[in-house]
This record gives sequence, C-alpha cells and structure tokens, in this order.
Amino acid sequence: MGHAGTLDPPATGLLVVLVGRATRLARFVATLPKRYTGTIRLGWETTTDDAAGAPVGERDESWRARTRADLERALTDVQRQEVQMPPPVSAKKVDGVRAYRRFRRGETVTLQPVRVQIHALTLVGFDPAAGEAVIDVACSSGTYVRSIARDAGRALGSRAHLAQLRRTGIGPWDVKDALGMDALSALSPQSSAALRPMREAIAHLPALILPAAAAQRFASGQRIATDAPSGATAVFDANGLVGVADVADGVLHPDVVLVG
Repeated sequence: MGHAGTLDPPATGLLVVLVGRATRLARFVATLPKRYTGTIRLGWETTTDDAAGAPVGERDESWRARTRADLERALTDVQRQEVQMPPPVSAKKVDGVRAYRRFRRGETVTLQPVRVQIHALTLVGFDPAAGEAVIDVACSSGTYVRSIARDAGRALGSRAHLAQLRRTGIGPWDVKDALGMDALSALSPQSSAALRPMREAIAHLPALILPAAAAQRFASGQRIATDAPSGATAVFDANGLVGVADVADGVLHPDVVLVG
C-alpha cells in the first residue's frame, strides 16, 4: 500500500491510498489538482503559517477596519499570484533534508518561491467578531493553503494564518465519497467495497487501445510504433488497463506495466 500525498497533522479530509499494483500509479495521482476548505484567522502570523506555530510579532488589528469586499479583493490578488513562498515546515528539501525536519531541529530554513496555480479562491464566510474567514480553494499540486492564508492577510494590509484545513478533493475524487477509518475497520479483509478501479487514477491521461498482440508486446516491455501524440498515455486492451506508456517520436515506450 502507498499514499498519494499526506496531509499536515492538524488537517483533515481526503487521502488517496493505492493498493497492490496500483501503487505504481502513485506519481500520476500525486500531481492531480487539489481542492480544500480552510479557515483563515486574521490578526497575526505564525512561525508555521498555521495554528500549530508560535505567533510572530505583535498582533495586528488593522483588519477590523476592512470589509468583506476588501477581503474578497485581497483573495483575488492572492489568486493571481503565479509564485508562492512555501511555509518553513513544508516537505520541500533544503540540501537534501526536508524543510520541516530542519525547522523542528531549530534550524533556520530558507526556501525558494515555487510556481503555483490557484484555479479558484472563493470567500465562503466572514465572521468579523471571530476574526475568521472561510475559503474554498482549487489549486495545483504543490500549492500551500497555509501560504494562501498568510498572503491573504498581507494583501489585506494586516496579518493572518491558517486555523483549519480540510482537503475535499483530489482530481476526480471527492471526500464525500470516501470511507472513514471506522467504516474501513468494519469491512472484512476480503471486501472490495473500499476499492476503486485503477483506471480512475489515470483517467486524466489520453488513452490508447492496443490489439491483443501489441498489448502482449507492451506488457513484455517492448517498444511499439504509434501515431499517438507525445506524452504519458494510458494503454488498454480489450480486457482493460494494461499500463502507462511514454510516447515520444512516434514510439510507445512502456513506463508502467500492470499486467503479466
């Protein structure tokens, strides 16, 4: 078994777990777009950009003079950003070591901005009394909602951090269709109720159906001439998914083989 991207300890929501041969498809799942709901707490930043960190600097109350419309404009500014500074407790590597490991050892962590895509950033609710805003986020893999919260506070002319986070979707999967730990524990070891077809993991890739003889050659690792477009391609035969190919210069190169 293997996962396709964990959540931070305080976060909740969807986790895609791959079983058996499907673990070979993990990298295709890990890069899928993500969806989140998050609660931004206004007034101060933290060392981790979320509620787990210590406050940084003095509390800033200037956000109290802002309106919901001001906050929406700030979120629009953040959504337009094409680069983002990751939190110091991210999984990014610094000289071969995860940033969060260095941070927890008390080391100073210096990260570089990364390119991101925030497809949608919507203000769902704003509670001025509590100083909290709830957002919906649709973003590329590698985007940090903690950084979105921090940057939203700055765009508002104040400070902020992420108070709560829930991952609601990964690619085609929605958390409402997921099984919780209690439901999983109640299943018998022979049950397949929690399993989804492997083809769903690569549904976003272009598909190519091979005749039986060509599919057998693919499964044995042989290259095959093709007129398919270049790039990663899901390969099928009459019986279903065979694997994933890398198509380049008119040649089908077996990348992941799932049969045989």
